[in-house]
Amino acid sequence: MNAICVRWAVIFGLAFALSVLAICSPAEAAGQAASATPKLGRGINILGYDGIWEGGRNAPFRLDNLTAIRRAGFSHVRINFFGFKFMDPENALDEIVMRRLDAVIEEVLARNLIPILDEHDTHICQHDISECAGKLKAFWTQIAARYAGKYPRLVFEVLNEPGGQMTSAAWNALLNECLGIIRATNPRRPVIAAVLNVDELPVEDLVLPSDDRNIIVTFHYYAPIRFTHQGAPWSPTFSQIGPLDWGTPEDERKARADFDKIRSWSEREKRPIYLGEFGVYEAAPAEARTRYLSFVARSAERLGWAWAYWQFDHDFAAFDSARQSWKPEIMRALIPAGR
Repeated sequence: MNAICVRWAVIFGLAFALSVLAICSPAEAAGQAASATPKLGRGINILGYDGIWEGGRNAPFRLDNLTAIRRAGFSHVRINFFGFKFMDPENALDEIVMRRLDAVIEEVLARNLIPILDEHDTHICQHDISECAGKLKAFWTQIAARYAGKYPRLVFEVLNEPGGQMTSAAWNALLNECLGIIRATNPRRPVIAAVLNVDELPVEDLVLPSDDRNIIVTFHYYAPIRFTHQGAPWSPTFSQIGPLDWGTPEDERKARADFDKIRSWSEREKRPIYLGEFGVYEAAPAEARTRYLSFVARSAERLGWAWAYWQFDHDFAAFDSARQSWKPEIMRALIPAGR
């Protein structure tokens, strides 16, 4: 090929490339931006009810359990942090506790796991919206400033399971205030925002800033709750239920319909989805429990969703803290050999 032909080929190629870029739709551009969010993969919930925050024993969760989590095939952990109880009357966070949180995040990162910092004060936020709003905005003002420009793999989750007395309108208002607070100092930090935690999964009601594509949308799945919570001793109702089975074609159809609702919205809005909690209390029949866990985990993966099992230890546990070993039937359901 002579020099003139080469020159025209280059010019034509550049012109073609520019024309393709010019005709990309806004939806395609949004989809490309959305891909900047991290690939969370498989995860597990940790450190919700442990003494480490108060400076107590490194138990039942031990920080060296993070190595076992990574080796088992998980790629992230969701740190369930009850920040409100470490605030003074002016809603200032306790610096000593914040240093413990720094240390936990660093331990997680050292294991090549992605840390999600989940503000977990559901009990207040579902019952006293005014108190929740003040504390939640104060929490994210301090956390966002503390981690601005630090720990780029750290993901923020605004609030665990908004719901109860909180309507979609109230949640949207509070969520967007918190997003504004976070973005003032962390403009590109990945942030997780929850669908209102009610049976209807009202994902269509969620209002997010259209130009912020570093948001991951989360929901939790425990349906049907009579099955997943059967035998739970803290509930006068559920403690009397069981044994119940799960796994009929109708059971699977209902779960698929719930997931399809989220999928349809996700595809339309070009928002990534995170299944932040699912699990079955240990009083359920063992085979039904593993059948359910496997179905939910595989369904999420087929849809391209990250997920986190509830939870590492305590109740619903995947790990036996006394024996320092995984519960094999749960792990086979969550992470089958060869997957």
